[in-house]
Amino acid sequence: MTTKQITTEEEKTPVAKKSPKKPVDSKKKVSSAKKVSDEETEKSDKDKKIASQKDYNPFEGKFISATGKRKTATARVRLYENGKGIFKVNDERLNNFFDPSLTIVLTQPLKLTTHLKDINLSIITKGGGKKGQSLAVRHGIVKALIALDPELRPKLKAKGWLMRDPRKKERKKPGLKKARKAPQWSKR
Repeated sequence: MTTKQITTEEEKTPVAKKSPKKPVDSKKKVSSAKKVSDEETEKSDKDKKIASQKDYNPFEGKFISATGKRKTATARVRLYENGKGIFKVNDERLNNFFDPSLTIVLTQPLKLTTHLKDINLSIITKGGGKKGQSLAVRHGIVKALIALDPELRPKLKAKGWLMRDPRKKERKKPGLKKARKAPQWSKR
């Protein structure tokens, strides 16, 4: 079976050549009212930079997600690469949400792996108290760092940060005052 070349009438007719565009005269005179000084252009460039900084959202793009837990507290951690060290916990700044002693606990794995200033973290935490939440966040950060770079696992495991703390308050049983505390026994 042979293939035939099919040509249409449009393909057979010669194409008219288009004339080239005339070059724009760069030496054209501009009225003094339309001239913009160098200082004004520099100011407008600064305004654009400020506007672009306002539009900058550090929590956009690809991220690594991990969940950390301790007791009844859970923390969903999103780790954004190529960041500036910005942390948001429940839509608040890290220092506004946690006490300074607890922020030290959170940043320990980042300091150990030297990722403190080059990633952004967005965290949503629920349940438990502030200390339980902070340790749940640390657990989530450690899991996210291992997902980012598996070679960090031995360092973080040696510190004991990779293991979840499963201890929870024991439930109260019927007939008892607390989980195990019984009412005072009387003989009669």
